[in-house]
Amino acid sequence: MSGRPQRELLCQGNEAVVEGSLAAGVRFFGGYPITPSTEIAEILSVELPKVGGTFIQMEDEIAGIGSCLGASLSGAKSMTATSGPGFSLMQELIGFGCIAEIPMVIVNVMRYGPSTGLPTSPSQGDVMQARWGTHGDHPIIVLTAASVLEAFHMTVKAFNFSEKYRIPVILLLDEVVGHMREKVLLPADEEVQVVNRVKPEIPPDWYKPYEVTNTGVPPMASFGEGYRYHVTGLVHDEMGFPTQVKSEVTASTDRLFDKITRGFADICITDSYQTDDAELIVVAYGSVARSAREAVDQLREKGHKAGLFQITTLWPFPRTSLENTAKVARMMVVVEMNRGQIYREVWRVSRGRWTVHKVSGTDGEMIAPQMIVDAVKEYGQWR
Repeated sequence: MSGRPQRELLCQGNEAVVEGSLAAGVRFFGGYPITPSTEIAEILSVELPKVGGTFIQMEDEIAGIGSCLGASLSGAKSMTATSGPGFSLMQELIGFGCIAEIPMVIVNVMRYGPSTGLPTSPSQGDVMQARWGTHGDHPIIVLTAASVLEAFHMTVKAFNFSEKYRIPVILLLDEVVGHMREKVLLPADEEVQVVNRVKPEIPPDWYKPYEVTNTGVPPMASFGEGYRYHVTGLVHDEMGFPTQVKSEVTASTDRLFDKITRGFADICITDSYQTDDAELIVVAYGSVARSAREAVDQLREKGHKAGLFQITTLWPFPRTSLENTAKVARMMVVVEMNRGQIYREVWRVSRGRWTVHKVSGTDGEMIAPQMIVDAVKEYGQWR
């Protein structure tokens, strides 16, 4: 840690990601520049050498995430940053990171797509890709942020979750949060809670890199520290060697999910605003949550019992928090800059207990509060 004091800054969301990563102890960045995430790489290229870290621009996004996985295996906290097209290229190695249980952080500053789309316009179209983009059954942790200050704190959380649960963690920002500037008060480095991976405390000859533990997360030795072990994308036994023994296959894949299931209460981060008596709950995340909060205030001024459920952990989906928040709700309106990706999750969780509608922004523009208010009126429940 560099021991930086508390600071008041005017900065972008992308700059806050850099600040958060440094506070969390990042020491390696490998990636490829792409709008609208490039500021993260540019700033880290300057700042990482100052703290003894390494920055490397690779030939493409596949090589970028590959370099990060290798750096993490050697003990360095690693991160890459990209946007939609680059995120698509990374999916195979995200799957490798999941099955090999390699900590790292992937920041995706979302832009309008598919393909080249609108490179400088905001979107939230990568939500389902973040969950299901890599093939096979696998757990994943995906965070988001609605403000510049949240971008700082969620970057720290992303590193902490990655190290604690030995899993790649994805931070989804939308272009609005990535590029807008706000005045923020960043904590001193000594005030930031930092989690580091658990190291083995046994001799190398006794070490099992994928053994079953009380937490479901095996201690992780770093290459170069005297521990040698096999790393593969194949299903493996406790020693890391490929296996097709049914009991070992089941135990290996079950543990990947079990460690995240055990951590649900820790991992699932949400926030509620004016929801205690809310009959209408607006569900939103990212920059859209800011518009949703203003819409809730406007609806309250008109005498309507409206509230906001803001999702910060997109995956695993915070089902329990949503159900607890919606105890008196009659209707939910899910607002997002896509055609309804989290809407489908809210509808699934509802099981008919409340009606679910959506407000979709699919034109490359931020959703304004009035658009939400008008949609609520159109649904005929609140006039």
